[in-house]
Amino acid sequence: MANFSQSSLIYMHRKYLHPFTFLFVSIFTVSAGYAQQNTVTPYLPSHAQMLQAYANVNKLDSAWKKLPLNYTIRPNWQSNGRQFWYGMRAADNQSDYYFVDAEQGKKQKAFDTRKMAEAIASVTGKPVPANKFRVTQLVYGADKKEIRLKYNDAWFKCNLDNYHCEKTADTVIKTYDPNQPLQRRRYRWESPLNDSLSPDKQWVAFVENGNIYAKAVKGGTEIQFTTDGNADKPYGEISWSPDSRHLVAYHIDPRKIKEVYYVLSSVPGTTRGQLKSHEYDQPGDEFTTYEPFLFSIADKSKLKVGDEKIDFFGAPALHWRDGNSRYFTYEKVDRGHQRFRVIEVDVENGKTRNIIDEKTNTFIYEQRIYTRYLPKTHEIIWVTEKDGWRHIYIVNELTGTQKLVTRGNWVVRDIDSVDVKKREIWFNAGGKNEGEDPYFLHYYRIGFDGKNLVDLTPEKGNHSISFSPDRKYYIDTYSEVNVAPRVLLKNTLTLKTITELEHQDLTDLLATGIKLPEVFVAKGRDGKTDIWGVVYRPANMDPAKSYPVIENIYAGPQDSFVPKSFSPVNEMQSIAQLGFIVVQIDGMGTANRSKAFHDVCWHNLADAGFPDRILWIKALAAKYPQVDTSRVGVYGTSAGGQNSAGALLFHPDFYKAAVSACGCHDNRIDKQWWNEQWMGYPVGPHYEQQSNITNAGKLQGSLMLIVGEADTNVPPESTYRFVDALIKNNKDFDLLTVPGAGHTDGGPYGRQKKRDFFVRHLLKAEPPARNYQESSVE
Repeated sequence: MANFSQSSLIYMHRKYLHPFTFLFVSIFTVSAGYAQQNTVTPYLPSHAQMLQAYANVNKLDSAWKKLPLNYTIRPNWQSNGRQFWYGMRAADNQSDYYFVDAEQGKKQKAFDTRKMAEAIASVTGKPVPANKFRVTQLVYGADKKEIRLKYNDAWFKCNLDNYHCEKTADTVIKTYDPNQPLQRRRYRWESPLNDSLSPDKQWVAFVENGNIYAKAVKGGTEIQFTTDGNADKPYGEISWSPDSRHLVAYHIDPRKIKEVYYVLSSVPGTTRGQLKSHEYDQPGDEFTTYEPFLFSIADKSKLKVGDEKIDFFGAPALHWRDGNSRYFTYEKVDRGHQRFRVIEVDVENGKTRNIIDEKTNTFIYEQRIYTRYLPKTHEIIWVTEKDGWRHIYIVNELTGTQKLVTRGNWVVRDIDSVDVKKREIWFNAGGKNEGEDPYFLHYYRIGFDGKNLVDLTPEKGNHSISFSPDRKYYIDTYSEVNVAPRVLLKNTLTLKTITELEHQDLTDLLATGIKLPEVFVAKGRDGKTDIWGVVYRPANMDPAKSYPVIENIYAGPQDSFVPKSFSPVNEMQSIAQLGFIVVQIDGMGTANRSKAFHDVCWHNLADAGFPDRILWIKALAAKYPQVDTSRVGVYGTSAGGQNSAGALLFHPDFYKAAVSACGCHDNRIDKQWWNEQWMGYPVGPHYEQQSNITNAGKLQGSLMLIVGEADTNVPPESTYRFVDALIKNNKDFDLLTVPGAGHTDGGPYGRQKKRDFFVRHLLKAEPPARNYQESSVE
């Protein structure tokens, strides 16, 4: 609990809290003694105590929503690039606004919110409550004594000396999004056009009856390049060489995307269910193929490119060599995600050469491949995990030589920008700063030569930065899951802090009785690797009792998921107040660590990091006897729904109850791109072997399934087929189908049912009987 001494915490809790919360301080100060004695008894509340717990949770949830918690700011930069304003949530749901002069390092209130609300009300003739006054645009005058602001889609001009306001004409503001990367990222498979004008504007290329034509703009001369195209297998996806001498196009063998279906059962005003469908690729489905060809305007020739069809994704973007229309490159990911290439094509003979050719026995994470082409220097900036950690390389396009820019046992997470003139790369990374959580993001810049690495964010914590339009200044927001956020304005050149803009005060939050989460680390299955997670406890936890554990699980390999920034007010914290210890863990198989850590998921999604998760929870129990490993529950949504159900199928000796929402219970039913990325292609027997549906007969423990009948992300039949298999195996389970709902955890009703489920099966208590309007004990 940062920034508060133990004595000040005790005073604050005595002064502000209802009686049960002082017990929290006792836990804080004496839990070590109980850990040594290890004399705890299971927490098994009575029905009356459970009713009171629900009432306390509702009060806390209501109290948290009213708190003026600010985790970050959004700067709105003025046109001069030196000044900006931002809004902050204040007490009583009011918003206060601040004006900052970055050049002078000064921050001041932009105006008095109540006075401004009254001034606007006097102009509009309608009441404007201060707690509902929200400004969406704001422009300061040169003398800072007049502002133009936008409220409810109307512009007002206001004098800050006397708060005299009047309506004014719409003000045009050049918008700047500080959270967007400096350089736009082109989608790797962003297709060319089907009809196009040549760069020299002398020819128009087009497709007619499935064949490629070019027609002179002047004179009307027409060239037909192909005759073997037709409506079933047309040519298309045309693009020109920069010198207008060649066309690149593809002979396409289309495959129609198959559809999945669902029924809307409860559409108002109808008496019949409505059948809906949408296109949806599943693992193993056929893809459209593209066979590349070159066409010469000069000799009207057709030339095949290389020997391979493009059988995955669409026609790729082409990158022509600067000042030379003889060569272009394109990128190719082989289906199965085990090979990535940058391929060079010689337009004079159609021959190809691999400039980059990366192969792996597991997978290449296609969505995180980064390439940036620098045509003037014939270089490619490439980010890859080929040395076991995600790092930056500079590739010479002419020779294929690869030079490592960053190195070490840490992970480059993202590229912000590339400064070609200074030959610098700006990026963020995790694990570089020793002694910290390896998932914490820090921001850096480095030379193309791998020298002069600069950390823009050296302070301990998880960082997020945004730049001024000219990048002379940046705003650094950093925190930890249990350390309040700080927002600093810094100078990009000197890296010095100009001023601290915000530092969240936790007094009101702690006064509610909340206990901030704990970061916990334990060794994984190999006995060496650190596994990181967080722990949420009840505010009124009795150190002489042991409490059930509930794990919030999402083991999707596309990312890591344990929160790293300050945000204690969430569903996990709320569930904990009912009498649970709630945890979240990133086990092996998730992203943002080493390649070996990530590779655990390959052909192995059913693993879900469970060996690491179980060891982590057991290590937590070894340190804190209040953790009851005989009563462990788990819940999750989507891939987490697959994981939570899998916990009872594959690890019933440890997990005893699970709530699974809209799970992808069989990876053959789910979306193609996600599942082939991790489970591979072709679809092999491991898909069936790891299916929850196939293994439904292994179910032990208590299971609740939730599904939205209109889920377009994971087809609802994934859950229904699991239900069918459970019924055929004579298994007991609960099912909640939410009419009209999409990809969801069931919304407020589903979350309520989830809490009730865990109360019944882990606390052995009855939740409120809501149909009888059973109230809590006050």
